[in-house]
Amino acid sequence: MPPSIIHPNTAYFRFMSKSFFLVQQYMQLSSFSSSSSSSSPLKPRWNSNSKLVVTNPLLCIMESCASMSQLKQIQAHMTTTGLMAHRFPASRVLAFSALSDSGDLNYARLLFSQIEELNVFMWNTMIRGYAKAGSPEPGFSLFRQMVEEKTELDNGTLVFALKISEFFSEASVGEQVHCQILKVGFRSNLLVRNALMHFYVVYGLLSSARRLFDENFESDVVSWTTMIDGYAKKNLPNEALKLFRLMTASEIQPNEVTMVTVLSACSRMGITRLGRSIHKYIETKCGDVSVNVLNALLDMYVKCGSLDVALELFHKMEFKDVFTWTTIINGYAKAGDLTFAWQLFQEMPERNVVSWNALIAGYAQANQPYEAIDLYREMNSEGLQPTEGTLVSVLSACGQLGSIDLGRSIYEYHIERKQIQLSVILGNAFIDMYAKCGDIDAALRLFHEMPKRDLVSWNSTIAACAVHGFCEKALFLFEQMRSEGLVPDDITFVGVLCACSHGGLVDEGRKYFNSMGRVYGLEPKVEHYACMIDLLGRVGLIEESYELIGKMPMEPDAAGWGALLNGCKMHGNVELGKLAGHKLMQLDPQDSGIYVLLANLYAIGNKWDDVKTVRKMMRANRVNKSPGYSSIQVNGKFHEFLVADISHSQSEEIYMILDDLYFQLKLEGYVPNTSQMMASREGIYCISQERSERVVGFNSLHLKTPRHRQSCQGRRVFEANFRGMGSRELKQMDDVVQKKFREKPVLGLAEQVLGQGIREQIGLS
Repeated sequence: MPPSIIHPNTAYFRFMSKSFFLVQQYMQLSSFSSSSSSSSPLKPRWNSNSKLVVTNPLLCIMESCASMSQLKQIQAHMTTTGLMAHRFPASRVLAFSALSDSGDLNYARLLFSQIEELNVFMWNTMIRGYAKAGSPEPGFSLFRQMVEEKTELDNGTLVFALKISEFFSEASVGEQVHCQILKVGFRSNLLVRNALMHFYVVYGLLSSARRLFDENFESDVVSWTTMIDGYAKKNLPNEALKLFRLMTASEIQPNEVTMVTVLSACSRMGITRLGRSIHKYIETKCGDVSVNVLNALLDMYVKCGSLDVALELFHKMEFKDVFTWTTIINGYAKAGDLTFAWQLFQEMPERNVVSWNALIAGYAQANQPYEAIDLYREMNSEGLQPTEGTLVSVLSACGQLGSIDLGRSIYEYHIERKQIQLSVILGNAFIDMYAKCGDIDAALRLFHEMPKRDLVSWNSTIAACAVHGFCEKALFLFEQMRSEGLVPDDITFVGVLCACSHGGLVDEGRKYFNSMGRVYGLEPKVEHYACMIDLLGRVGLIEESYELIGKMPMEPDAAGWGALLNGCKMHGNVELGKLAGHKLMQLDPQDSGIYVLLANLYAIGNKWDDVKTVRKMMRANRVNKSPGYSSIQVNGKFHEFLVADISHSQSEEIYMILDDLYFQLKLEGYVPNTSQMMASREGIYCISQERSERVVGFNSLHLKTPRHRQSCQGRRVFEANFRGMGSRELKQMDDVVQKKFREKPVLGLAEQVLGQGIREQIGLS
């Protein structure tokens, strides 16, 4: 409890009678204030007013106070000597408690409540303290109390009240402060006007901010910079640069913050020429340029794609901080030059987590998930705590690899153990990872557990359900999203139409497709047309599918023609399929998948001469089909399997189990579908040559999503028969494995082939 306030007269006599005692206390107390620096024992340690002239020994010591315990010792002496009865000493104690990093805002509020005669400085101190602590409710309550008690307000009161208002979700709180500004006559005060402009900029109310800016009152560099920053952050770079030109034409000289803001606007526009003109202005007008401005220049060139210019500037910079290095590394990593990015990373004199994030994200975005995960593990080994950005990139890598185990371990360690807050961005990354790894149950569970969801959350979950065949669930989520007041965008409708396509829901697909423009004002894009073409093709409406291509307002791309070709293959329409195939070859003559799909179409129609022609075209165009592979992670190690692969150390055991498996399937009546084999010894979709792939990648939706997936009708038939096997063939497995084997056959097979280690990886133990 703070000591009680002493009457001023009594305090004065006590103070005079104890002057000798004060000198002694000064000598004693100065010892603990000089612990950090013997040469300057009374150097201020907290955010005290450097212009303040303090002559009283106790107040001198308090200005160098380092903790609340020291402050309370000093305050005790101030109370016994009567100093606390005076406003100025009391206000300094209050300021330390409310504003210093080692202060105590609750103690300050208690002290504030016991001071009988409060002045405006004390009120402002408390409001400012709550603003600094991010506690808007009690701070604004004090401001309201000042207004109700008709306490005199100054410009500081209004500035701090506006700062408090920026913490609220609604702008109405700050608008109340605006009313008080007009009422008490501070409309023309420069500090108040700048704070009010900043408030409106924070809430994105640029028209209100601009009205203030255009009023015929004094403006300074802060006014101009605030308005320019508002346009830049609202993604209106043209307006920001237009205002900057007006500023340079006036007598206002831009400062460092102005230049950083303007360069940020240039970065958003992505126009290098404009950035160069700003660079030239800085060199001409600004004299010595700070590292912050140079970093903003570097960032601008990187984001505009001018890496050569950025690298030249990087080498010219005499001083480079961590941000400098990270910016150039991030630029080359995003451009795909990971070799040079890695070289720069190795040369960094000092790294932080942002530097690691830049490189990890670069590898993840370049579809090099192994390297991204290795870097993540190396970063952890150096004792750095991953940030949200780190986890988002690593989860993306997990999704590419289908490494559900690592993804789960990240969730268990960072979210459940370390209690990292599951933000919307991080939650969306987990949903995407679970979906790509085929664990739709986990994706849905996380989606429903997220405290906050945005449109990306809904879009990701709808798309995940659609891709994995949960069509009704995807459409249910879409309707639920609409009922909660969210407006779908074009990405939402890609997921919805994909769900209709996979479910064969023609009427629903047409309804949703037509509603895009009629209900939501969205113009269907090429992706939406491709989904409709795929939907019509899957259900056998090949002619209508082809007609839709002709009605497209834009030129059909590979997705549209590919959907038509796939529909033709499914329903044996060779003529239209041939047309679609040749259109695809014109668009991308090096895509081996087109030749494979067209050859399979000819094979279904027994047009073997055409199959040979396709093979000749592949050779003539020098098109090589990259072999597909599947992978599984066991005990932290990835196992990859190619078609007809015998390189694995356990390949002999794998083939033994597969041979026995095929024998059992034949007993159950399964006959391999050979209608889609190529007319050669290297059958592209020959089931007998996918034997090793069946071990861990047979059904990627139930196990791991391989980095290159191949699908065929034979695989689906194979799995259907596999699930129909009786308990006779499973009797040697324990109950848990039997259940897993029936539900997800490939997991059971992997359990038998790769041993006990897989049990931990798939959650059987």
